Order: sequence, then structure tokens, then C-alpha cells
Amino acid sequence: MIELYYWTTPNGHKITIFLEEAELDYKIIPVNIAKGEQFQPDFLKISPNNRIPAIIDSNPVDGGQPISLFESGAILLYLAQKTGKFISADTRQYAKTLEWLFWQVGGLSPMAGQNHHFGLYAPEKIPYAIDRYVKETNRLYGVLNKQLAGKDYIVGEYSIADMACYPWIVPYLNQQQDIKEFPHLEAWFKRIGEREGVIRAYQQAEQFKNQPTVTEESRNILFGQTAQR
Repeated sequence: MIELYYWTTPNGHKITIFLEEAELDYKIIPVNIAKGEQFQPDFLKISPNNRIPAIIDSNPVDGGQPISLFESGAILLYLAQKTGKFISADTRQYAKTLEWLFWQVGGLSPMAGQNHHFGLYAPEKIPYAIDRYVKETNRLYGVLNKQLAGKDYIVGEYSIADMACYPWIVPYLNQQQDIKEFPHLEAWFKRIGEREGVIRAYQQAEQFKNQPTVTEESRNILFGQTAQR
């Protein structure tokens, strides 16, 4: 059993996609980040960076005590290695998958995240910041589009790289991107979105869709954190 500490963000969706695709037994434990539930002591024990997602695997392959993990990229890699699914045993294919997984966690995610912040959530609209992150998101879309030329999936076969990237492309309109400018990316995006496991993963989010996302109070919780919280 995998306990998934989850909220309806792109990083949260990455893990429900894997769990649904791999048909693993799991339980969602919601962590409403707009209400500050990510600061609860029990959650911080498994996710010291106070971010979702996090998991507890009660049945690790070594047969020992439950293992907890935070950071979505680490969770995807752990689950792929645990199950032997969605990552190749071939050395070169494995390395290519890692490249694009880390490209997502180090590039696409933080740049698109700043795009969302300054374009949607910042109380003051700063033209330079908006322009900076919209352009960088556009550049990254272009990188992914080139990688997908002649391929159904990012590294040729469906992998955790696709699972990592897809949820960050879903809000392309909020990122002020025209996906039709990137035909290979657009075809891949449609292909991923039609997978049954991906559909089921996004259906999981429906039960939380009426929860408020950003209010004045939650803005301070989400964007006003310091070392003292």
C-alpha cells in the first residue's frame, strides 16, 4: 500500500498518474496547501520541505520498515525502480529518461511555476517578471517540442519523463502559451491525455475541485513563507 499525501497541483498529478498507470494499491491523504495543512508536524516528518507530494510505502522491496519519500521526481524514480515499470533497464535508455526527468524538475517546473505566480497570483503585476517567465516557458516548450519530433514519447517509450512533464503542460493557457506553435508537443499532449491511467489520475482530483485555491489568507500561507514560516 502506498499512502499518497496529495493536493491538486501538477506535482501531485505526477504521482497519481504513476500509481494509476502501474495499477498500484494506494490511498490518498489530502493536504490542503491553501489552508496550511502542509505545516502540520506529522506531515513535516515525511516532507520536511513542507511541500506535496510525499508518500509512505508500507511494503518496500527490502521487506523492512515503511519508507517515506518527498520530492515528486524522487518519488517517481523510486516507484519506477520498485515496480520495474516506466523506466528502462537498458543503460542508455535509463540515462536518457533521467535526463528528461531532471530537466523537468530543474527547468520546466520552476520556470512554469514562476510563470503561474507572477501571471496569476502576484498581487502586483510586474511586466518584467511576467515577460521573463512567459518567454522562458516558451523556450522550454520549444526544447520539448524538438525532443518529441519523430517520437510518440519523450524518450521513445512511455516513461516517468512523460509523467513528470505532462501535468506542467496541462495549464498551458495559464502559462500564456499557444500549444499549436509546437506541433510535436501538441500531438504528444493529446496522446498522453487519452491514456486511461492519466484520465483516472485526473478524475481523482475531482473530489477536491471545489476547495478554494488562493484567497488573501492562503496567499500569505503559500507565498509568504520564511525560515520561521
